[in-house]
Amino acid sequence: MGAKKTVLVIDDDIDILESLSLVLTAEGFEVLTVSSGREGLALLDQRTPDIILCDMMMESIDAGMQTAQQIKQRLPHVPIFLLSSIAAATAATTEISELGFSGVLQKPVDPQHVVTVVKHTLRC
Repeated sequence: MGAKKTVLVIDDDIDILESLSLVLTAEGFEVLTVSSGREGLALLDQRTPDIILCDMMMESIDAGMQTAQQIKQRLPHVPIFLLSSIAAATAATTEISELGFSGVLQKPVDPQHVVTVVKHTLRC
Protein backbone atom coordinates (compact mmCIF):
# COMPACT_ATOMS: atom_id res chain seq x y z
CA MET A 1 0.00 0.00 0.00
CA GLY A 2 3.04 2.29 0.24
CA ALA A 3 2.90 5.02 2.88
CA LYS A 4 0.32 4.30 5.55
CA LYS A 5 -2.93 6.16 4.86
CA THR A 6 -4.77 7.79 7.74
CA VAL A 7 -8.49 7.35 8.41
CA LEU A 8 -10.30 9.61 10.87
CA VAL A 9 -13.49 8.14 12.34
CA ILE A 10 -15.84 10.58 14.09
CA ASP A 11 -18.69 8.85 15.94
CA ASP A 12 -20.23 9.04 19.40
CA ASP A 13 -20.78 5.26 19.47
CA ILE A 14 -17.73 3.65 21.10
CA ASP A 15 -18.57 0.26 19.54
CA ILE A 16 -18.41 1.78 16.04
CA LEU A 17 -15.10 3.50 16.85
CA GLU A 18 -13.56 0.30 18.20
CA SER A 19 -14.79 -1.99 15.45
CA LEU A 20 -13.79 0.30 12.59
CA SER A 21 -10.43 0.95 14.23
CA LEU A 22 -9.73 -2.78 14.54
CA VAL A 23 -10.81 -3.61 10.99
CA LEU A 24 -9.02 -0.70 9.31
CA THR A 25 -5.85 -1.10 11.39
CA ALA A 26 -5.74 -4.79 10.39
CA GLU A 27 -5.85 -3.63 6.75
CA GLY A 28 -2.77 -1.43 7.28
CA PHE A 29 -4.37 1.96 7.85
CA GLU A 30 -3.52 4.37 10.63
CA VAL A 31 -6.83 5.04 12.38
CA LEU A 32 -7.65 8.10 14.47
CA THR A 33 -10.90 8.05 16.44
CA VAL A 34 -12.83 10.81 18.19
CA SER A 35 -16.29 10.80 19.74
CA SER A 36 -17.57 14.24 18.74
CA GLY A 37 -17.52 16.71 15.89
CA ARG A 38 -15.77 19.22 18.14
CA GLU A 39 -12.96 16.73 18.86
CA GLY A 40 -12.69 15.92 15.16
CA LEU A 41 -12.30 19.57 14.22
CA ALA A 42 -9.69 20.08 16.96
CA LEU A 43 -7.71 17.07 15.73
CA LEU A 44 -7.54 18.62 12.26
CA ASP A 45 -5.38 21.38 13.72
CA GLN A 46 -2.72 18.71 14.32
CA ARG A 47 -3.28 16.10 11.61
CA THR A 48 -4.69 15.87 8.10
CA PRO A 49 -6.27 12.48 7.46
CA ASP A 50 -6.56 10.98 3.98
CA ILE A 51 -10.25 10.14 4.49
CA ILE A 52 -12.90 10.84 7.13
CA LEU A 53 -15.83 8.66 8.22
CA CYS A 54 -18.30 10.86 10.12
CA ASP A 55 -21.49 9.98 11.97
CA MET A 56 -24.37 12.25 11.05
CA MET A 57 -26.16 12.36 14.41
CA MET A 58 -23.90 12.88 17.40
CA GLU A 59 -24.15 15.55 20.10
CA SER A 60 -27.12 17.02 18.32
CA ILE A 61 -29.22 15.79 15.42
CA ASP A 62 -27.23 17.68 12.77
CA ALA A 63 -23.78 17.73 14.41
CA GLY A 64 -22.28 15.44 11.76
CA MET A 65 -23.57 17.56 8.91
CA GLN A 66 -22.22 20.72 10.53
CA THR A 67 -18.90 19.01 11.20
CA ALA A 68 -18.63 17.81 7.59
CA GLN A 69 -19.38 21.28 6.24
CA GLN A 70 -16.68 22.81 8.45
CA ILE A 71 -14.19 20.12 7.44
CA LYS A 72 -14.96 20.69 3.74
CA GLN A 73 -14.25 24.40 4.18
CA ARG A 74 -10.89 23.65 5.79
CA LEU A 75 -9.90 20.55 3.79
CA PRO A 76 -11.87 20.50 0.54
CA HIS A 77 -9.70 17.72 -0.93
CA VAL A 78 -10.33 15.18 1.87
CA PRO A 79 -13.19 12.74 1.16
CA ILE A 80 -15.84 12.48 3.88
CA PHE A 81 -18.26 9.56 4.15
CA LEU A 82 -21.46 9.69 6.15
CA LEU A 83 -22.06 6.99 8.77
CA SER A 84 -25.71 6.81 9.73
CA SER A 85 -28.64 4.54 10.43
CA ILE A 86 -30.72 6.93 8.29
CA ALA A 87 -28.17 7.13 5.48
CA ALA A 88 -30.38 5.43 2.91
CA ALA A 89 -33.31 7.72 3.66
CA THR A 90 -31.06 10.78 3.62
CA ALA A 91 -29.50 9.74 0.31
CA ALA A 92 -32.95 9.18 -1.19
CA THR A 93 -34.12 12.70 -0.35
CA THR A 94 -30.93 14.77 -0.36
CA GLU A 95 -27.96 15.12 -2.67
CA ILE A 96 -25.21 13.80 -0.37
CA SER A 97 -22.55 16.01 -1.96
CA GLU A 98 -24.63 19.06 -0.98
CA LEU A 99 -24.17 18.00 2.63
CA GLY A 100 -20.40 17.91 2.17
CA PHE A 101 -20.09 14.12 2.02
CA SER A 102 -18.44 11.95 -0.63
CA GLY A 103 -20.75 9.01 0.03
CA VAL A 104 -22.88 7.08 2.49
CA LEU A 105 -22.13 4.09 4.71
CA GLN A 106 -25.29 2.64 6.23
CA LYS A 107 -25.26 1.57 9.89
CA PRO A 108 -24.91 -1.06 11.03
CA VAL A 109 -21.78 -0.92 8.91
CA ASP A 110 -20.43 -3.96 7.13
CA PRO A 111 -16.70 -3.88 8.00
CA GLN A 112 -15.62 -5.40 4.68
CA HIS A 113 -17.70 -2.87 2.77
CA VAL A 114 -16.04 -0.04 4.72
CA VAL A 115 -12.60 -1.46 3.88
CA THR A 116 -13.57 -1.72 0.21
CA VAL A 117 -14.89 1.86 0.11
CA VAL A 118 -11.83 3.28 1.88
CA LYS A 119 -9.39 1.38 -0.35
CA HIS A 120 -11.27 2.34 -3.51
CA THR A 121 -11.50 6.00 -2.51
CA LEU A 122 -7.81 6.18 -1.60
CA ARG A 123 -6.83 3.98 -4.57
CA CYS A 124 -4.99 1.48 -2.34
